[in-house]
Amino acid sequence: MGKDYYRVLGIAKGASDEEIKKAYRKQALRFHPDKNKSPGAEDKFKEVAEAYDVLSDAKKRDIYDRCGEEGLKGSAGGGVGGHSGQSYNYTFHGDPHAMFAEFFGGRNPFDNFFQQNVDDDMDVDPFGPFGMGRMGSMGGFQRQFKPQAGPHRRRHEKKKDPPVVHELKVSLEEVFSGCTKKMKISRKRLNPDGCTVRKEDKILTVDIKRGWKEGTKITFPKEGDETPLNIPADVVFVVKDKPHPVFRREGSDIIYPAKISLRDALCGCTVNAPTLDGRTITVTSRDVVKPGTKKRIAGEGLPLSKCPEKRGDMILDFTVKFPDKLGQSTQDALKQVLPP
Repeated sequence: MGKDYYRVLGIAKGASDEEIKKAYRKQALRFHPDKNKSPGAEDKFKEVAEAYDVLSDAKKRDIYDRCGEEGLKGSAGGGVGGHSGQSYNYTFHGDPHAMFAEFFGGRNPFDNFFQQNVDDDMDVDPFGPFGMGRMGSMGGFQRQFKPQAGPHRRRHEKKKDPPVVHELKVSLEEVFSGCTKKMKISRKRLNPDGCTVRKEDKILTVDIKRGWKEGTKITFPKEGDETPLNIPADVVFVVKDKPHPVFRREGSDIIYPAKISLRDALCGCTVNAPTLDGRTITVTSRDVVKPGTKKRIAGEGLPLSKCPEKRGDMILDFTVKFPDKLGQSTQDALKQVLPP
């Protein structure tokens, strides 16, 4: 019985041209002798090339489908299809390595996974797209990728992309209590063939710790786009405070704008200040409050990032509301009361 070229490539007899190409790509990468050091890999590599040479050619494939290997190679009695005098006499004289190079357009598909400097240790996933593990000196690869002489020989290796930075907006209440954020990102991922990419979404979970300051960075290593030519970038989230309707933040302190009238500023006042946890603090002042006066209330701010059981302060920032105008009688009264 002759060779079963379809079985060699791992495809069905009615396979399309595209399926034949994909099958050759898979098997040629699998048995390439520069990568596969197992006994018989060289013969298997040549057999895969012969199968592709036949099945990718419409005329050869037609004869093979009708007459098998014997009929294709002219060894069956009576010639092709049993008709005397007709013989195709096919013999594979091609170079499997040349066919491999032509199929991949002159480029080496292993460049994405190996460095030219074959003397150095290789940073290769032993269970990566080719599943063949670490190759030692890589044998035949030294013929194609001989290192340049001298101390400044060039190295072709994957480069890591710069970080991809996103703002992560959080409210002061979330910083006060801590929370969990789930961030959806879209990215490119390399397919198992090591050449093509797909687009996928991923959910990254960020645990916001109590008291985290604006500018805190959370890094997810190598979660960026992946292609045959790069090392995926890190994805970085940077904490950014959302504007608050009442407070503004200064580190672990919160600032509360306390607006009082001119009368209260001169005669004493009481301010009811809200807190981030829903309480109200009553602050009384019997002194004259000048514009820009600040009053600090200890322990009513945000948790300290390095010591969350302790808290910063709330600072009352007083603003005095002056009247737009005064009647004459009020002016005369004030002149009598207020010092010059």
